[in-house]
Amino acid sequence: MTAPVIILVEDDPALRTLTTRALQENGYVVRPCGSAPEMWQALKTGTADLVLLDIMLPGTSGIDLCRSLRKDSEVPIIFISAKGSETDRVIGLELGADDYLAKPFGTRELVARVRAVLRRGGVERAQTERARGILTFDGWTVSLPRRELTSPSGGVIDLTGAEFDLLVTLLDHAQRVIARERLIELSRTRLGDSSDRSIDVLVSRLRRKLSSAGKDAPIITVRGVGYMLNAPVERK
Repeated sequence: MTAPVIILVEDDPALRTLTTRALQENGYVVRPCGSAPEMWQALKTGTADLVLLDIMLPGTSGIDLCRSLRKDSEVPIIFISAKGSETDRVIGLELGADDYLAKPFGTRELVARVRAVLRRGGVERAQTERARGILTFDGWTVSLPRRELTSPSGGVIDLTGAEFDLLVTLLDHAQRVIARERLIELSRTRLGDSSDRSIDVLVSRLRRKLSSAGKDAPIITVRGVGYMLNAPVERK
């Protein structure tokens, strides 16, 4: 099971950096955004389990973004805002937000609220939706319900649990670089000695198996940063 993915929409660079770091240190994958266009782009790149949404944003406000999201998505939303009055909280919740966090807030409260919202069913719904899917890339097919990888020639490739989870993580972030630190967090439940070296070994094993079809595996190394699956992914 991969770590929950959180999209953080906050226009203050310092607060965005601090909040991202706090969430990552508690095991979450974070896609930080500074504006509405960045949020929509982040949503296009893969499934999100929760959106942390600042109300006061340049251009399109968090209120309008929440309305737009709720038209076709049930992704959990937590508003974060300097406006902490009861009226503001009620408006946010009536718009469809799952919680409301007033600034300034501490790391412990932030993480507690995120965990509470995810516990109320957001992660379970998202993971259930993902588990029904079939992913295809570069001729390969991944069955999430069966946890099975099929080669372009139709053969089933034997993957360990950690290798399969790593592949799904790369597919969820296809054509985007994933830092080693994030992969370490994501693999910690599988690998008791998670480290840069263990991640490198795991990637090497997966790359070798994806090369068994007779062509190079679409996993590239971004030196000094991490790894990227360099192929478009289709979901069925």
